[in-house]
Amino acid sequence: MATILVVDDELGIRALLSEILTDEGHTVELAENAAQARAQRERVKLDLVLLDIWMPDVDGITLLKEWSSAGQLTMPVIMMSGHGTIDTAVEATKYGAMAFLEKPITLQKLLRAVEQGLAKPAPAGPARPAANGHAAPSAAPSFRPDGPLPTHHPASPALSMDSALGGAPVLSPVSLGGGLQSLQAFELDRPLREARDAFEKSYFEFHLAKENGSMTRVAEKTGLERTHLYRKLKQLGVDLSRNKRNGAL
Repeated sequence: MATILVVDDELGIRALLSEILTDEGHTVELAENAAQARAQRERVKLDLVLLDIWMPDVDGITLLKEWSSAGQLTMPVIMMSGHGTIDTAVEATKYGAMAFLEKPITLQKLLRAVEQGLAKPAPAGPARPAANGHAAPSAAPSFRPDGPLPTHHPASPALSMDSALGGAPVLSPVSLGGGLQSLQAFELDRPLREARDAFEKSYFEFHLAKENGSMTRVAEKTGLERTHLYRKLKQLGVDLSRNKRNGAL
């Protein structure tokens, strides 16, 4: 997976983003100010940077300009701010930022922005002066502040291993206990992330049904802390409304 640097002066933000991204399989480096961010960039080869705009020593835009003008913007940068404006977003774009996330950042937007950032090539570098003496815009991708990111589509109907090996598609019933059954098999000819999400959704639905919707027992069975488990279920789109009606939560 990727090595991602999170630069934010708020400990809670750093901890939360680190937990989420680590859970996604990434290696996460942390910095609470520009000085630490510079040091981390020199120490580690970074695949992506999540950079807060408002920091006490050097703000994120200034650090972005510094990296851009020095030819050090060798990784995609996603800006973050709870007080961003259109002008700020446009300025960040000019200096090479590829996206802008407005705080509070939703889990879906964070993961989608990171996925898109890792899929893009590194920025072309700082803007070059045009013939009229003014700086020409860089080739960084355009974006709208906190604009709608593509929705994560739910997994398509799954196919079994037989299909992956060239046989006819087979959906095999798996017992959930108590007479319940679920069709569980998985399509392997798809991006790894989507295949993993489909598996994890079926995995948790299996345990929820087996434990009659008890989040406490599912947490014990799966080895996850309850809050982490609840966030994971929401992320995967597992329907918890039935469990709530039954009082199982």
